[in-house]
Amino acid sequence: MRYISAPSPNTGQLLAGDPLWLVIVKTLVIFVFLVVMTLFMIWFERRVVARMQHRPGPNRVGPAGLLQSLADGLKLAFKEDIRPVLADKWVFFLAPVISAVPAFLAFSVMPFGGEVNIFGYDTAIQLADLPVGVLVVLACSSVGVYGIVLSGWSSGSPYPLLGALRSAAQVISYEIAMGLSIVGVILLSHSLSTAEIVNSQQGLWYVITLLPSFLIYLVSMVGETNRAPFDLAEAESELVGGFHTEYSSLKFALFFLAEYINMVTVSAFATTLFLGGWHSPFPLNLIADGYFDTGWWGPLWFVGKMMVLLFVFVWLRGTLPRMRYDQFMRLGWKVLVPVSLVWIVLVVCIRALAGSQADSFGTVGRIVLIAIIILGILVVVALIPERKQASDPDRVMVTGGGYPLPPLDLKVPKAPKRRQAVAKPAAPQEPAAVAASSTPKEASDGDS
Repeated sequence: MRYISAPSPNTGQLLAGDPLWLVIVKTLVIFVFLVVMTLFMIWFERRVVARMQHRPGPNRVGPAGLLQSLADGLKLAFKEDIRPVLADKWVFFLAPVISAVPAFLAFSVMPFGGEVNIFGYDTAIQLADLPVGVLVVLACSSVGVYGIVLSGWSSGSPYPLLGALRSAAQVISYEIAMGLSIVGVILLSHSLSTAEIVNSQQGLWYVITLLPSFLIYLVSMVGETNRAPFDLAEAESELVGGFHTEYSSLKFALFFLAEYINMVTVSAFATTLFLGGWHSPFPLNLIADGYFDTGWWGPLWFVGKMMVLLFVFVWLRGTLPRMRYDQFMRLGWKVLVPVSLVWIVLVVCIRALAGSQADSFGTVGRIVLIAIIILGILVVVALIPERKQASDPDRVMVTGGGYPLPPLDLKVPKAPKRRQAVAKPAAPQEPAAVAASSTPKEASDGDS
């Protein structure tokens, strides 16, 4: 294997010349990489959260507990596979498969690196480069949700059904925000190919020029993967376990596998769109004539950036509590979607101003103007409706302080100091006895 001096702009042509055995090798490498990343992320999450909570975490099976995830997977494989009586047999079986398969497929268009030489063949460290690679990732993430919805519907139980309904509404809301956050990247790169998007970030990453899009994507990717604080589809404190309550053994393991692979996929997608993909970070891309952007350095930078985003997932899980469902939907529809739409308009206007000769604002002025407008939109969309709702005199307060808080002026009656004897009810009497007892009293009343 030897290094290539510069990245190739024709990734599609390189991949088209790959022999069949090389395509199979790349497929197996991606499959093994995702499975190993799943095992690693389970251990990594448990260790990081334990560190935040001053606990040791898994430390028994293997060095530093590294084999604990593998032991848990083997344990699930030998568990009894239980299917509820009221479950739909075939849909109940296919739902976890529908969730897991698209998670693997989405990684086929991720560019891990530039051009390299593998056993005499010049190729790119990528399985496929499609002209619509961005749409392939979005489509796979959308199809994977059908597995969650069908698993809740086919279980024949109310709690999985509620989790499936929540998941459907959740994905519709945050899929729109995620798609809108990518529009700015497409406008600047003039392509839907993931390899072309990475090549267009050789000088300046889009996380700098499209910071609002990056922040919107970060929030949306947490909502898309059903992770805390947006794990409302599998809220164990409300829905026992959500959509996979009735699943066990390998079927439950497939749902677990799909969740963590989706985390890796959306992190890799964010790296590709906003963090320069496999390009080296700022100081290194200017020294040694771009040496750190060539050869097998690319996968190192790609996985490193991806791990930073995966740490953000774990950080959020160990820090933030689960959101209320109305807050969650309000964030998606009333904040993320409107801000994304306005930001797209601003990006188009800035590109038009930059391309014209009558640009009188300057780069710094445009950046300041954009920041002021975005902050104003956030204030108008997020804060003013909340104040109007709180100051509405016609609003009926069901619980006094608003759902789910109890009224703050709730007065609890004092407990009695001593127990008082309770009078026992009189035993019922026969009608004749009642008549006999009432006659003398009525007579005496009459005499008086």
